[in-house]
Amino acid sequence: MYEGLSWTNQIIQTSSGINSIFFSNHTTGYLTVANEIYKTTNGGVGIINISTEIPNEYKLFQNYPNPFNPKTVIRFQLPVASDVSLKVYDVQGREVQTLVNERMQAGTYETAFDGSNLSSGVYFCRIQAGDFTSVKRMVLIK
Repeated sequence: MYEGLSWTNQIIQTSSGINSIFFSNHTTGYLTVANEIYKTTNGGVGIINISTEIPNEYKLFQNYPNPFNPKTVIRFQLPVASDVSLKVYDVQGREVQTLVNERMQAGTYETAFDGSNLSSGVYFCRIQAGDFTSVKRMVLIK
């Protein structure tokens, strides 16, 4: 993953296999994804609806990459509009970050999680949406 102020031009012959491209400015709170700019309310964490298809079940997918250093992508799907809470916890059960806490429409979404300010270790991503709850284990290696 490339980050920082000095980027070089990359020539890509095909976009096959690219799901999302995130550019986050933590100072202004703007997130750029595939040339669309979103104003975020939590310092650059953006939630992107990646599919217009309505899923038939709730699901929290395994983050990727996993293990990660320092950023990873978390994807989830909602079959109906729901109040969604998506949080990251450390192994002692302490909340590390709230990624989502809002009502969302049915669809498939993804967000980036940045563990730059965390130490190496195991973390857990937990989603609550309606009566659905799921937890995935994430490993941060620095």
